[in-house]
Amino acid sequence: MAERWLGRTRFVGRDRELARVVEALARPPALVLIEGEAGIGKSRLVREAVAATDRDGARTLLAVCPPFLEAFTLGPVVDAVREAAPDVAALGLTAVAGALRPLFPEWSQDLPPAPEPPADAGVARHQLVRALAELLDRAGVEVLVVEDVHWADATTLDFLVYVATRRPRPLTLVLTYRPEEVAADSPLLRLTSRPAQDVCQVRATLGGLPVSDAAGLASSMLGGDRVSAGFAAFLHDRTEGVPLALEECVRLLRDRDDLTCRDGEWARRGLDEIAVPPTIRDSVTERVARLGADARRVLLAAAVLTDPVDERTLAAVTGLPVGRWPAALRASLGSGLLGETTARPGGGLPAGRTGIAFRHVLAARAVYDRAAAHERAAAHRRAGEALETAVPPPVGRLAHHFREAGLTRRWFAYARQAALLALSSGDHRTAAGLLHALITEPTLPPTEVAALAGQVSSHAFTGDPRAGEIARTLRAVVDSGRLGRRDRAAVRAQLGRMLLTVGEYTEAAAVLEQAIPDLADHGYPVASAMTVLGLPLHDSWPVATHLRWLERAEAVASSSEIGPVDRFELRLARMTALFELGEESGWELAGRIDADESSPQAAVLTARFHLNAGHAAMKWGRYADARRYLAAAVDVAGRHGYQRLRDLALVTAGHLDWLTGAWDGLDERLAAWQEVDGEPLIRMDALLVGTQLRVARGGPDEEARKVLAAVREESVRRGTTDLPAEAAGALARVAAEPSADHTAEPVGRLVRKGVWLWAGEVLPEHLAALTSAGRRSEAEELVAAFEDGARGRDAPVLAATLASCRALLAEGRGRPAAAADAWEAAASAWRALPRPYDAAKAGERRARCLLRDGRRTAALAALRAAHREFTSLGARYDADRVRRALDAQGAGAEGPWRPGRRGYGDRLSPRELEVVRLVATGLTNREIAKALSRSPKTVATQLNSAMRKHGVSSRTALAVRVTQAGYDAGAEPGPSPA
Repeated sequence: MAERWLGRTRFVGRDRELARVVEALARPPALVLIEGEAGIGKSRLVREAVAATDRDGARTLLAVCPPFLEAFTLGPVVDAVREAAPDVAALGLTAVAGALRPLFPEWSQDLPPAPEPPADAGVARHQLVRALAELLDRAGVEVLVVEDVHWADATTLDFLVYVATRRPRPLTLVLTYRPEEVAADSPLLRLTSRPAQDVCQVRATLGGLPVSDAAGLASSMLGGDRVSAGFAAFLHDRTEGVPLALEECVRLLRDRDDLTCRDGEWARRGLDEIAVPPTIRDSVTERVARLGADARRVLLAAAVLTDPVDERTLAAVTGLPVGRWPAALRASLGSGLLGETTARPGGGLPAGRTGIAFRHVLAARAVYDRAAAHERAAAHRRAGEALETAVPPPVGRLAHHFREAGLTRRWFAYARQAALLALSSGDHRTAAGLLHALITEPTLPPTEVAALAGQVSSHAFTGDPRAGEIARTLRAVVDSGRLGRRDRAAVRAQLGRMLLTVGEYTEAAAVLEQAIPDLADHGYPVASAMTVLGLPLHDSWPVATHLRWLERAEAVASSSEIGPVDRFELRLARMTALFELGEESGWELAGRIDADESSPQAAVLTARFHLNAGHAAMKWGRYADARRYLAAAVDVAGRHGYQRLRDLALVTAGHLDWLTGAWDGLDERLAAWQEVDGEPLIRMDALLVGTQLRVARGGPDEEARKVLAAVREESVRRGTTDLPAEAAGALARVAAEPSADHTAEPVGRLVRKGVWLWAGEVLPEHLAALTSAGRRSEAEELVAAFEDGARGRDAPVLAATLASCRALLAEGRGRPAAAADAWEAAASAWRALPRPYDAAKAGERRARCLLRDGRRTAALAALRAAHREFTSLGARYDADRVRRALDAQGAGAEGPWRPGRRGYGDRLSPRELEVVRLVATGLTNREIAKALSRSPKTVATQLNSAMRKHGVSSRTALAVRVTQAGYDAGAEPGPSPA
């Protein structure tokens, strides 16, 4: 595998600059100036341009200026000429070339005699410059490339000015340099500011690559496989698209084994941070070392602040005397590491304002890491004190600075304020991070931990590894013996919730039961704990036990004084538990819950209400209700900025699209969710649906089995109720051989608990495996139990599932006629939901039963109908299977295979077309995302898909293909030939 990761980086993102440089080199004489910071790709652009203009008889000389503290006179050009090793004796040099003897002592016997040394030093330098220019002329050099000219000595710069401006034969020059390191009095500025009229001059200023090109560069290093949108955004955020930094980050992640390849796509393993790569660290260290102590203090202050700030704040954090500040600021800005940057929301300045900050995150981290610990702590203290005067005070940033400064009490005060502020605004993710830091702080007294414990929302820690740390801390606090009865019970109740979050259900139930007696005099806390016990998570409790807890919780809530928001939350939790238990009363309760967006706390509960009701309606088979609820969840969460809830609603809507056959563009939408960092429920759901969709189109393979097995294992570990059952059923469908092993555990849980609502996606697959293995009596007992459990429930999915189960039993009894009738009933039930894919599969099973019953005409008609249904969906694998069955009967399908409106193969989908048309206009991914109301991740995924289908690796090449194909006119052709 490692060999795949060491590929040469592809040249990406510089098509326009390359075209300009190539055009200039094709029209000599030319002066090409390529400027940009270290690692931005200047040298690579030069190499690509020279290779593209290599002509017979042309001679290019490459010189590089080394970063010597004291540069040698004409050293870069002399070294380049010496390496080229021309036959000096055959060049026919004039007497002026004798001035070169001091530079080329090894050629003394072939050079003319040295001229008499002139009295004027300027004349001597002019002789030397003329002699070197003549040497290049006679050696046939047409293009002189000099890299890193900012490090050139004065005589080399004079030489470059001379050969660029002499008459009648100027030399074509290609110069690369870092503009921030060019001195104000450098002769280089005479070249850049006063171009000769008869010389073609091109100046290419290189900036960071956009996200899409950063993804392409990383992909080329990883064997050409795609990189996930999340990984590309992670890299770009930390490198600002600087190619060298990108390369070094990928190498570092590879060396640390922090990369993984899933479904032919590279992604991170979920790390939030990355160490500074050694190359970047050394480059930054070298630049910082040239600065004075005051300028280094400015850099450290900027690294501590991280966000753009005004000069006054930055000066305060440096701690420098007023008289030394201006010079220190000038020097630090002159290093090129700092610059004016637009502030982001939540930073130290109002959004949109410009302030001073590091240009790259990695550079800031390198400066921060090399500072001594006491220097960092002092800078953090000054930062906290400077920001305390802001109105309103940025409590989150103040908490960070005082914690890093080692001022624990001040950190605790601000962190608590920040957590409460985040909770009140509905930002549970931020609150979760702050509360985790506070609760797990070893020096915090148990009484203060108890005061904070009730603020922790277990929903915010779903799938978060920090939940385990909080649970351990809360357990230690409970066991410390230093809490009163009331505080101990409150902490114990929160411990129970966190144990549920990490999947320790049996212990969680025991802890909650133990907490309830001491919570009895508090209405909301005890009702909340009882409602949690009503959720069907405890593996060994039957439905009746959960319902008893819910009844007790309702009784407590009815007899207690509980505020409106807390009452709303209790009703929502009760409704969700009833849905999960398959109880009709959940829908009656849902109808009595009034949406409330009067406060952030109520608004987030309203979004969760719509999300939970939509998810339940999908599982019950009430698809119209599901769409209505999920649309409301997206709307409420979007308007209030609850991104996680909005994402959950969107991915659930994608799951609903899979079930109802709305497959148009579904794979593109799911791709954006499959690499969402820190959101395992979203990622698992997207992977589950996306893999099933891929199997329907292309058939099962080993990769699909691995993904489905991983989803099943992770969803079991995280305590979800429906995902493990559906993943097990999907895994059974793609298994190489039918086996009840894949489905035995979730079906056994259905039987133990009596919660048959989860049966729809797993029970038919289990029955098929049982009947295939001849375990008919076991299968019949299972269906009888299911029929009894589903009775009286208005859940259309249960009725359709039961119809399929009856058909499977009829097949197992060897009664094809009865089985055909049963499959017809099942197909009708699935079609009514609607579940067209399941209906088509039931229709295919009916046709095969008809064939076994000898009713060939009816069977062929049923097979053709199934073929049409599969084809309409874009389920090519299934359609091909049915076509083969028809061919075996000597009766072909009606017409050739057509991908249908839902499958696009190598053609661009309508959503991809929208993106590539905007790419052709020059918009960035972020601008396209805004124009199309999509996320930048989705746009990046669709753009990568379009480039892959057209066999190109850059936005520019794609734009050319788009223009050639006439996409701007609304065409929808396939990809052009590579």
